[in-house]
Amino acid sequence: MSSNAISNASSADSQLRRNRLGVVGIVFFVVAAAAPLVGMTGAVPVAIVAGNGAGVPGAYLFVGITLLLFSVGYATMSGHVTNAGAFFAYVGRGLGMIPGVASAFVSLLAYLAVQLAIYGFFGVIMSGQMEQYGLSLHPYAWALIAWALVFALSWFSVDIGAKFLGVLMSVELLSLVVVALAVFFKGGGPNGLDFAASFSPSKVFTMAPGIALAFAFASFIGFEATAIYGEEARDPKRAVPRATYLSVTIITVLFAMVSFAIVSGLGSANIVDTVAKTTTVGDVVLGNPAQALWDVSDTFVGPWLTTTMQWLVISSLFAGLLAFQNSSARYFFSLGRAGVLPNSAARTNSFGS
Repeated sequence: MSSNAISNASSADSQLRRNRLGVVGIVFFVVAAAAPLVGMTGAVPVAIVAGNGAGVPGAYLFVGITLLLFSVGYATMSGHVTNAGAFFAYVGRGLGMIPGVASAFVSLLAYLAVQLAIYGFFGVIMSGQMEQYGLSLHPYAWALIAWALVFALSWFSVDIGAKFLGVLMSVELLSLVVVALAVFFKGGGPNGLDFAASFSPSKVFTMAPGIALAFAFASFIGFEATAIYGEEARDPKRAVPRATYLSVTIITVLFAMVSFAIVSGLGSANIVDTVAKTTTVGDVVLGNPAQALWDVSDTFVGPWLTTTMQWLVISSLFAGLLAFQNSSARYFFSLGRAGVLPNSAARTNSFGS
């Protein structure tokens, strides 16, 4: 099998329905995969305690700029190759079929592993939340319900999923922006708004910056999915590059801004000790990492927003599941169309999905 098998969408029976997504719709899928609220309640506190402390916002800014530079070449390739296989098509055309297939299965393994982890997390979080209202179901049951909803939304046209994600993402992002602006307008916490403590190179690359950078890179997971939706996009040669740049910019600004708000709200001078103490459950440091954001929200906005965001964590996880399901499904589709997997993997339904 040669790299010629990897081509742009060709025959009608092996095509996804076109002209279903615009730039905004693609961005919603990418930001959903990044799950900003989950990142703020999980990755950021860990990066602060185990990484570079108050320098975490600068780490996110550094990673965002790095990925924007990577996006220049990535977006340029999307102007020449429109394929739901993304890396599979890019690597296959550039280096040959074998490296292309290898990159596809690495991507698939990552997407499927992330989905399994999110399903487990979703089930546990949802079970705990609903028990407060007297509804007790095993986490596996909630995970199964989530799977059924994800399957239903991914079965229908991709633009339906984009609209659904648009609602979830808008509320989620709004809640994070409200917290950040509240901290900024009130001048921060004990040490005020100390930009130097979070963004100066000497603070960013101190302590254990590698850990902070690793969590920062992980928070951008799924940004490469813009190319996956090229076949379903309106004017893909323009939509995909624009969506790529916009997605990376949004994630960068959001994570840098909100993590800076957390650091400022809790106090940059003793942020490591404060977050460690705040998130400790029993003898386990970071046993409840989300408590760092909840404390900032309680102090600068009010418990009502904290309660709202605790539910939005669940919607953020669900949005991530839908985004990764779409990504993995399109890789299977592309591999089936290229003959790597059985032809049945390349079939679309009456909705073009």
